Amino acid sequence: MAYPDEKTLIKVTQGDEAAFAELYNYYKMPALRFSISLLKDEEEAENMLQDVFVKIWLKREQIKPDLNFNSYLFTCLRNMAFDHFKKIEKSEFLRKQYMEAMKVSVDDEKEEKERRISLVQTAVDSLSAKRKQILRLNIEEGKSYQEIAEFLLISKNTVKNQLVKAKQILREKVDFASA
Repeated sequence: MAYPDEKTLIKVTQGDEAAFAELYNYYKMPALRFSISLLKDEEEAENMLQDVFVKIWLKREQIKPDLNFNSYLFTCLRNMAFDHFKKIEKSEFLRKQYMEAMKVSVDDEKEEKERRISLVQTAVDSLSAKRKQILRLNIEEGKSYQEIAEFLLISKNTVKNQLVKAKQILREKVDFASA
């Protein structure tokens, strides 16, 4: 295929699709090799090549047939590759920022959870021995009021009252410490 001359470029600027196809077919392989050498990614290089030729077609009236089209095309490809690298760099930077923010958030949540557990543990430790025992039997062992009453040889109503008071004390102490 012959090197596209000034006449071919003039036809392209006038919207001649056959002349544009000739231009594209002449430059396709060298431009693709150049793009691959920059990007090290064949698929991205092909996409970039298509994008450049679409832009050239859309701005064909601005082509200067008397200037070096070869230089213009390869400069456009190089600039697009640089833009691509900037996008990748920015994307990687944003991803790192997001991951760091997520790590801080997880660490903060973990610290808050540990603090609340410590508050609850301190509040439980402040209960009387009997209330603490009733609370643990109910919450940790999952025993019913009736089972606790039978185990401790107290009334079911006493178990209920002791649990209500224990939970009320815990709520107050934890809420007060959290405020």
